[in-house]
Amino acid sequence: MTTLVLPDLRWFPGWAATVADFGGKNMHGSGDWNLDQPLEPTEESCHAFMAALAASAPGDPGGGKVPSTYYWITAEDGGPDDEVIGFLNLRHDLNDFLLEEGGHIGYSVRPARRRQGHASRALGLSVAAAGALGIDRVLLTCDTDNEASARTIEANGGVLEDVRKGKRRYWVTVPSSQRRSGARGGAAGGRP
Repeated sequence: MTTLVLPDLRWFPGWAATVADFGGKNMHGSGDWNLDQPLEPTEESCHAFMAALAASAPGDPGGGKVPSTYYWITAEDGGPDDEVIGFLNLRHDLNDFLLEEGGHIGYSVRPARRRQGHASRALGLSVAAAGALGIDRVLLTCDTDNEASARTIEANGGVLEDVRKGKRRYWVTVPSSQRRSGARGGAAGGRP
């Protein structure tokens, strides 16, 4: 099924297994860059992580961070017994860096749960969430050598615009049925 949920300690066991499965490798969309130390699969680390996400979510325009929503990707319906299998960050705006390299959405699924359709479903859910925020076009990027991510983006309607700094840049138009009225352009300053 796949669901996006807001971070909560009730999913700690799955979160800890996911962090352990990544083994210290980059967890795109997780928000781990907001921490001063690496994540550990412990309850104390999870508490610190959730506090850092809550503090960073409003953004810091003067410091270069945009408002964003952090989600945990779960394998089923998001119920209390569901398993966290990944991370997703939906950025509400684009700054110069995100316009060039990062995009509106960053995501990752733990290695043990890849190739099961979760990334594609999570991405589709996040495009709908972007539309609810009033974003009509979503920018997604992936490394030029990440064929799996490119296929996931393309399966969700991504249209390749170009390649910059080793990143493929795709735009996904949010279906009108998923857009909030008064939708704004996909990029800061109204640039498409």
